[in-house]
Amino acid sequence: MIQTVTGKIQPSQLGVCAAHEHLTIDLSRIKKDPDTILDDEDGMRAELDAFYRAGGRAMVEVTNDGMGRNAPLLARLSRESGVWIIASTGFYKDPYLPEYAKNWNAEQFAEHINQEVRNGIDDTGIYPGVIGEVGSSHQEMKPIEEELLKGAGLAGIETGLPVTTHTTLGTLGVEQVELFSELGLPMNQLIIGHQDLNSNRQEVLEVAKSGAFVAFDTIGKTNYRSDEDRLDSLLYLWENGYGSQILLSADLTRKSHWKKHGGPGYDLVLTSFVPRLKEAGLKDADIEQMLVKNPAEAFSIKEGQL
Repeated sequence: MIQTVTGKIQPSQLGVCAAHEHLTIDLSRIKKDPDTILDDEDGMRAELDAFYRAGGRAMVEVTNDGMGRNAPLLARLSRESGVWIIASTGFYKDPYLPEYAKNWNAEQFAEHINQEVRNGIDDTGIYPGVIGEVGSSHQEMKPIEEELLKGAGLAGIETGLPVTTHTTLGTLGVEQVELFSELGLPMNQLIIGHQDLNSNRQEVLEVAKSGAFVAFDTIGKTNYRSDEDRLDSLLYLWENGYGSQILLSADLTRKSHWKKHGGPGYDLVLTSFVPRLKEAGLKDADIEQMLVKNPAEAFSIKEGQL
């Protein structure tokens, strides 16, 4: 089963899925930039409508505690748009942790996540379907981030929920895999994020070899890396036999990313990147693998201990 904000569904119901997105977010406490606040409900509706018209049917919304999460709004948007939305539990990374969690250990993080999985998010009756995005800093895993990732992994083992990560500019993906592997988290329950930002193809290949899902989830953010380079990295994984582990998304986090403000919008993977994949020789079945079949497997709840 897959847990959405409007209830559980069968994996076969999910459809074309954006694997790592933010509809509502507020990072302004740290970034000091109003562009990093997404709170325009009408804008969200317009973006979801465009996503749906382009063929999108599901979105994994990884805004968690301390990032501006709004579960009731997500449930309302899902019902209005017809897009399945999967909400998240957990915390992001340093320095975005809420004050009350800044000195927690792994067990405290795990218990908080377990409670939300058992009882719902903030007494809303809405349940998370993914743990994440939990992250590490650029080329560094700070002590509190290590505790957070361990807590997320422990909660994943306990609940069976998938764990999805943030790697700053694609770094430390291999180290994240090693951490979760040592905890005993099944690798088919793990999604390593932002690997399209890592230009070291061998490192990304090592992540894939672990059995974890590999997220190419910042597509269109050409200020970090060109989509041509992203495509080359994706094809390298595909040609090495790891197409069944690739997930796609755009990770929109700013007002300026929305269509109404001149940005590409949440449908850019479907309207811009998919045609590039086809031009590169991938077939419709290959596209379906990455956009439909892989997310259906990645976000299915596995056998936990709860």
